[in-house]
Amino acid sequence: MSICNSPGGEATSSSPHADSDLGFSIRRRLVGKGKTVNDSLSETVTESVAAVLEAEEPVGEEGSGGDQVESEGQVVRNGENGVADVAANFAYRPSAPAHRRVKESPLSSDAIFRQSHAGLFNLCIVVLVAINSRLIIENLMKYGLLIRAGFWFSSKSLRDWPLFMCCLTLPIFPLAAFVVEKLAQQKYISGPVVVSLHFIITTAAVLVPVLVILRFDSAVLSGVTLMLFSCIVWLKLVSFAHTNYDLRAVAKLMDKGVDLSASLNLDHPYDVNFKSLAYFMVAPTLCYQPSYPRTPFIRKGWVFRQFVKLAVFTGVMGFIIEQYINPLVQNSQHPLKGNFFYALERVLKLSVPNLYVWLCMFYCFFHLWLNILAELLCFGDREFYKDWWNAKTVEEYWRMWNMPVHKWMVRHVYFPCLRNGISKGVSVVIAFIISAIFHELCIAVPCHMFKLWAFIGIMFQVPLVLVTNYLQKKLRNSSMVGNMIFWLFFSILGQPMCVLLYYHDLMNRKETTTDSSL
Repeated sequence: MSICNSPGGEATSSSPHADSDLGFSIRRRLVGKGKTVNDSLSETVTESVAAVLEAEEPVGEEGSGGDQVESEGQVVRNGENGVADVAANFAYRPSAPAHRRVKESPLSSDAIFRQSHAGLFNLCIVVLVAINSRLIIENLMKYGLLIRAGFWFSSKSLRDWPLFMCCLTLPIFPLAAFVVEKLAQQKYISGPVVVSLHFIITTAAVLVPVLVILRFDSAVLSGVTLMLFSCIVWLKLVSFAHTNYDLRAVAKLMDKGVDLSASLNLDHPYDVNFKSLAYFMVAPTLCYQPSYPRTPFIRKGWVFRQFVKLAVFTGVMGFIIEQYINPLVQNSQHPLKGNFFYALERVLKLSVPNLYVWLCMFYCFFHLWLNILAELLCFGDREFYKDWWNAKTVEEYWRMWNMPVHKWMVRHVYFPCLRNGISKGVSVVIAFIISAIFHELCIAVPCHMFKLWAFIGIMFQVPLVLVTNYLQKKLRNSSMVGNMIFWLFFSILGQPMCVLLYYHDLMNRKETTTDSSL
């Protein structure tokens, strides 16, 4: 018996060591490109002959012994001494062992995280789309289209013109901060005077919009928009003042001959430039620096596609709010005054549409809008968020979900606290307090009431940080516990509870105001 292995078809006669040579030849010829002899025998061949039964020849190429591999992966046996005959005669004998090593089932606890679950993920997506499609159709058949014509604009919106005028006056505060820094650069005013003037300017940037909103009974959405703008201006002005204060200090040290080139990474010298400030005020960042990494050109087609996505997802948010959230909230009771199980049922029922709206909001603002703004301004650093959905602890989530605010907190709150001898734990608490104050301002002021629900909700993150950090240290091999705690308390329970609390307190305030006016 001979096997044609050589390119020229030269036969090699069998020898006393034919079995071992034959096994080696079979493995050499069969391990390669995934071409099987027979589908029903492929699993047995994998265990008894090689890792996978494959063919050496390319698709459609004829071997020296007349063997041919078809495109479907089937070996066509054209000769009596072909590879398929050898495999059938020697690799599939009943005495060949079928079990050769210890193996775990793919879903066992030891092997589950080493497997790819892409198919199950696709299944979850298909099931999620199917379930939500059915719920949407059922809701439309039962209640009809609940979107009101005045959702986007109505005649009552014209009463918000004082807030609009206040929003237009916000650029006055950056201009005043620029004048102060220019005077400081020319050494017309001293350091304490500069700090005092910046404190007055930044305080006025928030206080003036607050007074305007409280003075006029405007729509909640208009008030929230103005407060967000004013808070952004405040954060930017603080960064502008703090950065220039540090640049002045570094410039003074360098004038004295202190070499700071090894410890500092300063790309630009101290210079107060109006163009830099103007670009910073509209750029998608809260941290001031004289210049930023820039892209060479604007991709106009890409910007148009992002605007289309922004319009689509904004419409999706409006549909979910009007079709699901508003009816649920209006048919609920105050969660702290009614039956506990009824309140829990309302919170859980509200959690799903609220989560969808929150995810759409994140995608619209942090991905679409900030990237659109960055593209129009050729702003290069577009790390506006990280993979916060994989956060193992609540602390990781707050570090990754809003990178502009996180960088601002690290740069202007956390490390300055550490440099002044404050411990890390206290520095983190201070950062959470500042965040809680601004969350409360952005919600309580437009609602014309200070119930501190947003403040309490943010400060409640501190013990959650401690708990999830502790669990992460104890359960080092599992990152799912902290991630599930984050999703449960923040998205499933926390946000819907805050929505119900603020809605009912707002309705109670309006009823009280109406009764007193009568």
